[in-house]
Amino acid sequence: MLDICLLGTGGMLPLPERYLTALLARYNGRKLLIDCGEGTQVTMRMLGWGYKTLDVICFTHYHGDHITGLPGLLLTIGNTGRKEPLTLVGPPGLKKIVEGLTVVCRDICFELILIELPYEKQTLQLGEFWISVMPVPHNVKCFAYTIENKRLPKFIVEKAKSNNVPQKFWKKLQQGQTITECETVYTPDMVLGEGRKGLKVSYCTDCRPIKELEDFIKEADLFVCESMYFQDEYLDQVKKHKHMLGSEAASLAKAAGVKRLWLTHFSPALTTNQMNIEGIRKIFKSTDMSYDRMVAALDFEEE
Repeated sequence: MLDICLLGTGGMLPLPERYLTALLARYNGRKLLIDCGEGTQVTMRMLGWGYKTLDVICFTHYHGDHITGLPGLLLTIGNTGRKEPLTLVGPPGLKKIVEGLTVVCRDICFELILIELPYEKQTLQLGEFWISVMPVPHNVKCFAYTIENKRLPKFIVEKAKSNNVPQKFWKKLQQGQTITECETVYTPDMVLGEGRKGLKVSYCTDCRPIKELEDFIKEADLFVCESMYFQDEYLDQVKKHKHMLGSEAASLAKAAGVKRLWLTHFSPALTTNQMNIEGIRKIFKSTDMSYDRMVAALDFEEE
């Protein structure tokens, strides 16, 4: 099961009931964070999932409302007694940004592994998370993210036996390993069935909608997308600053065939979460206006 929580749903400035942007994913007890706005460690404490098993922090871009919570979070993690390395991922400029922000937390007792990605579409695996990035149009270099948890094909005992695969190799083959013994090669396809659908969550904020995003988020179980404003009268403003309206996010969700849409990253001018989004739901029915520490539990499809 993949648990998703929006720790903060605000953009630009925090509000008393709305922290700045951050998304937390938890799978098999390990965690990944996308963005780390001011106060992330506070709302993360309120959530209660803990800090010690956070393995990866990904950054969409380096505007303050997406990254200035990093020093406080690192210090909080350090207070847990963590010794394992923590991996930070982001677009070009990551090393310089992290060096500046961590001046105030040089005494943390764990290593920071920095993965500064080239500004192009790509995928990498970190632990049990497959992380895909795609450049999106904003006024600084910015990534959209998709995280996936793969699901191994089903192990078929009858297939293993018919292919004369020794039982001692079954577990390793089931895990995707290839084994050679006495010049005989045993491959995973000799014991496994057809591929199975995994879990996919896409996260896009601080950008304009583009056609390429449709393929990037295609059939996501959950699409988390910015909605700086809801009313179409703000279209010129969001275009100027390269943001998105809720209706544009809904159109993306519909075109990509995603299962659910969460709107987030609201303007501080929207001081309440009680906004009427029925017009947006007419575009894409499965739309929700998110709120801080909103949680979803995603599970693999039943067979």
